[in-house]
Amino acid sequence: MTFSVLDPASLLVVGTVPDQGLTDARSAVDAAARAFPAWRRTPPRRRSEILHRAFELMIRDRDELARLISRENGKSLPDATGEVTYAAEFFRWFAEEAVRPGGDFGESPAGGTRTLVTHRPVGVAALVTPWNFPAAMITRKIGPALAAGCTAVVKPAAETPLTALAIARLLTEAGLPDGVITVVTTTDSSGVVGAWLNDERVRKISFTGSTAVGRVLLRHAAGRVVNSSMELGGNAPFIVADDADLDAAVAGAMIAKFRNGGQACTAANRFYVHSSVLEAFVSRFGAEVENLTVGSAADGAAIGPLISAAALRRVTRTVDEAVAAGARISHRATLPDAPGHFYPPTVLVDVPVGAAILKEEIFGPVAAITTWTSDDELLDLVNDSEYGLAAYVYSGDLARALRLGEAVDAGMVGINRGLVSDPSAPFGGVKQSGLGREGARDGLREFQETQYLSVDWPA
Repeated sequence: MTFSVLDPASLLVVGTVPDQGLTDARSAVDAAARAFPAWRRTPPRRRSEILHRAFELMIRDRDELARLISRENGKSLPDATGEVTYAAEFFRWFAEEAVRPGGDFGESPAGGTRTLVTHRPVGVAALVTPWNFPAAMITRKIGPALAAGCTAVVKPAAETPLTALAIARLLTEAGLPDGVITVVTTTDSSGVVGAWLNDERVRKISFTGSTAVGRVLLRHAAGRVVNSSMELGGNAPFIVADDADLDAAVAGAMIAKFRNGGQACTAANRFYVHSSVLEAFVSRFGAEVENLTVGSAADGAAIGPLISAAALRRVTRTVDEAVAAGARISHRATLPDAPGHFYPPTVLVDVPVGAAILKEEIFGPVAAITTWTSDDELLDLVNDSEYGLAAYVYSGDLARALRLGEAVDAGMVGINRGLVSDPSAPFGGVKQSGLGREGARDGLREFQETQYLSVDWPA
């Protein structure tokens, strides 16, 4: 059996892939379990060389991969090209981390022994990735898993499996042995992932997706106490202080809000603009939004479609409810005359503090703006959320910006910049936004267990 992958801009089929089921899921674990002993014994330098070669191959094929992402995901070509570059960097970063596994050695306080601390691979890992960044979410998990000496089974989103398969082929070309990574494409996500979590050979799950699904997986993982990393939902606040450089704030807002059409867990959703600069900010920001071109990547548009008809209905309903609650549409881009799942980039002002749109993850090209007057009031509003992934702070006073950033309940804060993601930085959130970190040295540790050896050491 197979299933079709659709271009959300044209609604045309761009490819078909196998619709794999429970038998295939178990076979993938069989392969990973067989490959694990040899892969964990593979010298770190060799693992590093394979990852670095995979980085080089992704850069070699950057344009082709970007076109593939645009076709199955719908994002603009500049967005897709930027994603490929970012995704490849995870292979390069973890190629470098693979040869620096770390450890410790020292005398115990009581004397008579030495403590040797080392790190070993967790084992077979199940990697589950979303559709919104089909290259970066894969490499951000595969990179550290391979560097640590783990083997893995991978389930990409059914909306965007073609990019995952392309990256798997590049890993094979880079010299990765058979069975170390197996991609399972399926429309039965819960069945396949459930089978993996029930398999005693799977010792790790790394999931990126919604908080609701993350809760389900954590309950399932608890049954066997499976090592779990969860990168879940977000509802990022974007703070503009009265002393902010408004041109810089607008430029940052365009990135933080409209990268990938707002379909990012780090996307700015709630805009808190100081009342004294509201009019000036909205005027400049709104003008930029109205100038955004919406349409197919093939036509050079800056903003592509939402991923599905269901996503389009959800964003439409969210905005309609906000307007019914008192919000007002101040600026909007123009929609194309095209069949795709397009929603116009929209600026909402006069959004009531208690509006649902400020509580929910929009996952679309909509900026909801409200105002504040004091820092204490601001922090009460910002931290009144179950999420805590990303936040953005713009202020002309760096010390004030840092104080606000440290007071925000978020795992990542952009200070006077609209982008927080970096392979060398620990990506992750607090509260309902997840568990663990990806990227940096922290990302490698997520795929390792710490072991210590207590060595008799007579005086």
